Amino acid sequence: MEKAPDDVSNIHNRFSLTLINPSSHYFSLVISLVVASVTVLATYFGYLSEQGFEENWYRLPLVLGVLVITQLLDTRFTKKKEYSKSLHSSLFGNMLWTVTLLMGILSSIVLSKNIELFFIVFGLLLFASFRIGIYTTTLGVSLKKAWAICLIQPLAMYMVLIPQEKWISILSEPMGLGYGISFMIIASVWSVLTDRAGRPAMESTHKTIQAYLASQGNDFEDAEELMEQRSSETKVSTAQIKFVANNGQKEFRMVLPEIHPGPYHPVGGSNIPYLIYKNLSNSAMVMHSISDHALNLPSRNEVEKYIKNLENSKVKEEGVKCTEPVTVQINKARVTGLLFGNNPLLFLSLSPHGMEDIPSYMKTDIVQYANNRNYGRTMIVDCHNAMGEEISKEDGEDMLKAAKSCLDTLITKESHPIELGYANTDEMDVWTEDLGMGGLGIICLKLNDKKYFLGWADANNMENGVREKIIDIFAKKDYHLLEICTSDTHYAPVKARNRNGYYQLGLITSADKLAKWFFEIAKNAETNILTSKFEILENEANVKVMGQGIYEDYSKALDNSLKITKGFVVGGVIFFITSLFL
Repeated sequence: MEKAPDDVSNIHNRFSLTLINPSSHYFSLVISLVVASVTVLATYFGYLSEQGFEENWYRLPLVLGVLVITQLLDTRFTKKKEYSKSLHSSLFGNMLWTVTLLMGILSSIVLSKNIELFFIVFGLLLFASFRIGIYTTTLGVSLKKAWAICLIQPLAMYMVLIPQEKWISILSEPMGLGYGISFMIIASVWSVLTDRAGRPAMESTHKTIQAYLASQGNDFEDAEELMEQRSSETKVSTAQIKFVANNGQKEFRMVLPEIHPGPYHPVGGSNIPYLIYKNLSNSAMVMHSISDHALNLPSRNEVEKYIKNLENSKVKEEGVKCTEPVTVQINKARVTGLLFGNNPLLFLSLSPHGMEDIPSYMKTDIVQYANNRNYGRTMIVDCHNAMGEEISKEDGEDMLKAAKSCLDTLITKESHPIELGYANTDEMDVWTEDLGMGGLGIICLKLNDKKYFLGWADANNMENGVREKIIDIFAKKDYHLLEICTSDTHYAPVKARNRNGYYQLGLITSADKLAKWFFEIAKNAETNILTSKFEILENEANVKVMGQGIYEDYSKALDNSLKITKGFVVGGVIFFITSLFL
């Protein structure tokens, strides 16, 4: 499992290429109209100057009208009937035609030669070749169908762009036909090779890309079906610490699922921290345990099965006392621990330096160490509160030393009756682009007449240093904030157009504003303090998880596709340049 972050990061990087698309289909529509206008002007001021634009000005609105109509018509040929993708593909296809015309004009000026009419039909067929590539890879059209429809838009525009008496003579330019048809064949070969790039593990790379793109528009059924087919059933555990007030009227739970949020919004268990939170009456902190993307639930069906099974959780131990917190810092690594009865709860962090998911070998090592010292259920939280790469060997060793030192110290600590208060932001207006649906939560633990606070955010990690700023603000008000943890939710309130695909907490919202919200609910939690008992709950569920292999296969397929694409792009550019010297 230790390779998972590398494969997942690689897939993220490859799919970040989809950010090349404009963020709005309205933008694509407007720019495609501008580009088509340039095509008309380049044609009549460069290639058909003897015709005169003054006599043919009416062709400009005709071309734009035909463009809009064919863009609408294009949606009828695509698998999902998506207007936005039709507009995006139309924009880039038109840009190829326009660039071809402009390069032809430029080459005639630089090389002092007569302008060649073959660039008109060459650009038209280059437009068509792009349509073959884009329709087969992202729009779910077969290669045969793509060939049948690839000329509809460019040819329709050509027929209103060019005077009727010149239709045949320009279309029959042998140089333009030769180059253009060659690019159509190249696009077809590229399409076949990239679709097979993931074999034998993946039958069709294109179907995976199409499912991903469809899921970005909230159409996630195909993506979940593909992922569930590749997933395997396994047993996953979930630990909870349930706090029940002595008056029996209030409950709060800290949940440590072995599963991991993901794979990405809105597919599978991407929003599972909030769904668990909601299932527990909005009175819970759903922590990020030590787990990685191999433990993602692939579909909503598996999510529902997992959450329903939480009802079968069994009480393994209960008590009324807890130690004061112990914090051990070794270089960058910091571990904070509490001991509930004989059950340690550890919070692991490298903040403000940051890291990816804590690897599973560290959990194994810590739990084994705790077992050797006769501890009960050892619960470990990955605070996930600063951005970074996979943990280095040195930092990992420091974290293990800090965790073991914390366990050794907890043995010596005296336990005290538990008083606990909890509050969240459900009744506050805290919507922001870097926060999930569960908002913020905080508990106040009163132990030995001292108050300790623990913060939680339903967010995908935190901007580096934000935790420290918030804790410093609390300290200046004499409030001891032990940690701030995130759920690592993969829910995204808005689509983030960056390489991560999400906004980490603190990237959009300032640390001062977050501190203000946290402090408000901290005061509420403080006023809600009640003497409580704890229960250690355990649960096991048989669910399908995505496993490591699926990420390795996806990563390999995308890498192979990109290598093939780079080779074809380089070859295509060289081939295109040769046309400028003829």
